[in-house]
Amino acid sequence: MALIQPSHSLYTRAAVDIGEMELESGARLEHVEMSFERVGPASAPVILICHALTGNQMAAGTEQSPGWWSGMIGKGLPIDTDHYQVITFNVLGGCHGSTGPASLHPTTKKKYRCDFPAITIRDMVHAQYKALNQLGVHSLHAVIGGSLGGMQALEWGLLHPDFMKQIHVLAATPYLSDYGIAFNHIGAQSIKNDPLFDNGNYLSNESLKGFEIARMAGMVTYRSSKLFDQRFERRKKTSQGFDIQSYLDYQGNKIKTRFDANSYLYLLEAMNHHDIGRGRNGWKEAARNYKAEVYTTSFENDLVYTKPLIESFSSSVPKGFHKHVETDYGHDGFLVEFDKWGNWIQRNLTN
Repeated sequence: MALIQPSHSLYTRAAVDIGEMELESGARLEHVEMSFERVGPASAPVILICHALTGNQMAAGTEQSPGWWSGMIGKGLPIDTDHYQVITFNVLGGCHGSTGPASLHPTTKKKYRCDFPAITIRDMVHAQYKALNQLGVHSLHAVIGGSLGGMQALEWGLLHPDFMKQIHVLAATPYLSDYGIAFNHIGAQSIKNDPLFDNGNYLSNESLKGFEIARMAGMVTYRSSKLFDQRFERRKKTSQGFDIQSYLDYQGNKIKTRFDANSYLYLLEAMNHHDIGRGRNGWKEAARNYKAEVYTTSFENDLVYTKPLIESFSSSVPKGFHKHVETDYGHDGFLVEFDKWGNWIQRNLTN
C-alpha cells in the first residue's frame, strides 16, 4: 500500500489492495485496488464519505489543493476533523486510482476499456467494505453521500445494516427515476455515437466531442433555470454567442481533462440500475429494514431527485429524518451553500 503523506500529519492519500472480487453479475475481477483519502485522528469515530458521478476521493483535500467538499470537511467545519476520522474512496469503476475501465488488466497488461465488467452500486459498496476491513476499520459512525454518493449510502444501510450508526443521504432517491435515466441516456448516446469513440478504444478524451455534449446535458439538470437566468441574463460573450453557451462549452472541455469517458459510461449505467428495492420486494419494503438512523436532505429545484419521493422514503424508514433546503442551485445544492444545511449534518452527527 503506497502512502502519500502531505505536511498535515493527520492526512493520508493511499491505495489499498483488496484482491480478487466477484461482482453482482457473476464476473470476477482478478485484482482490485481502491484509492482513498483519510483525514483526522486515527482514534476518532470514522465517517465514510461517498462521492458523486464525476467526483473522486479528494473530498477534503489540502490547503494547497482543496477537495470538492472542503467547505464541509475540516477543522471547525460541519464534519470536524478534530473529532472525526474521515475516509473517502474513489469508487470501483472510477478513474482516479481505483480499479476501473482505464486500469490495466493484470493478465493482458492492457487497459480494460469496454471489456471491464458491468458494475452496480452494490458492487461499489462491497468494494469499500472490503477496503475498510483492510484498513482495520470495522465500524462507522456515519456514511454520508450526495447523488451517486447518496445511492451508495442507501445501499450501505441495507448491505451492512449493523456497520454504521447513521446514514446521511443528500439529493438521492431510493431508485433512479425514468427522468434521470432519460438524461443519462442522452449523455451515453452522445459519447457512444461519437465517430472517434471506437467502441471505447478512443485515443484520448480530448478527441471526444460527444463527451462534451454529455457533460453539457448533465449540467442543465444540475441547476435550476432561475439560477441560469440570474447568472447569465442573456449576456453575449461575443457577437455570435451567449455567455451560457460559453459556460457550457467550458464545462464540456473541462470534463475531458479530469475524467475518463468509459468510466463515465459505466457509472451512468450503475446509476440507471440503482433501486434499493431490487430483489427486496420493492423499495418500501426495503426501507423498513434500515437499522441505522437515516437523515435525508432534498433540495428545491432538483429536477431528478425530487422532494416528494425522498420524503416518502424517509417516512418509510424506522428512524428516518428529513430536511428540505430552499435553494436556486437545484441538485448542485449539496455542493454549495453549506450555511443553509451544514449545521443539520453537524448537529445530527453528535446524536
